[in-house]
Amino acid sequence: MLTVKPLPAFQDNYIWVLQQDNTGSVVVVDPGEAQPVIDYLERTGARLEAILITHHHQDHTGGLNELKSRYSPRVIGPDNPAIAGIDETVGEGDRFRLMGRHFEVMATPGHTLDHISFLSSGTPSLLFCADTLFCGGCGRLFEGSPEQMYKALTRFAELDDDTLVFGAHEYTLANLKFAKAAEPDNSTRDALFEECQKARELDRPTLPSTIGRERDINPFMRTHLESVQRGAAEQGEAHDAQSTFTTLRAWKDRF
Repeated sequence: MLTVKPLPAFQDNYIWVLQQDNTGSVVVVDPGEAQPVIDYLERTGARLEAILITHHHQDHTGGLNELKSRYSPRVIGPDNPAIAGIDETVGEGDRFRLMGRHFEVMATPGHTLDHISFLSSGTPSLLFCADTLFCGGCGRLFEGSPEQMYKALTRFAELDDDTLVFGAHEYTLANLKFAKAAEPDNSTRDALFEECQKARELDRPTLPSTIGRERDINPFMRTHLESVQRGAAEQGEAHDAQSTFTTLRAWKDRF
């Protein structure tokens, strides 16, 4: 049986740990810090089989070299020479197998130009999307364009409803506050905010989300709807889904 657990890092990062119970092997996604992973391995006696990297930002790669030196895992990530330590570079459409599951690579530029996401099909499917899709929001555009991020989220929206969404940050409450400003009348979103607020009061993660949930509550995945376009039109252009997304992303930056 495969389980996925979050290891908190920094102020609001999650390092995702995939563990195969019958083998004791683990895979970690985006270890911005080494120590949380080292602590987990020592506590559980698990073996670090592989590391998946989504993009070059330090809060996603900072622990890579120490973990690689200490445990010699397989390291898979984007084709970016700025990331030291990747053994296998992958890009759009590439496939590999880990933990008894097949993984497919999706190129998802926008937050950064090298950003990739990892999709493992199954029941349910698992999407490790780092800083592209969060619960209730999407990543800030540091290098890419609104068009690139919109395309990435449009692709995600086509995945099965029960696909689990493993974003890399605990941004949910802030995202849902913006979502309410962008689309005031959404009772599903309001109920989720109360649920997530209680979870955070108990220091519990609000992730993973699901693709079905994001389609229901995330304004960045609802830009084709009049209810979102109406809110965005007060801030800028919102004559179609793409322009609405662009306006929402700029609005969120200053929200």
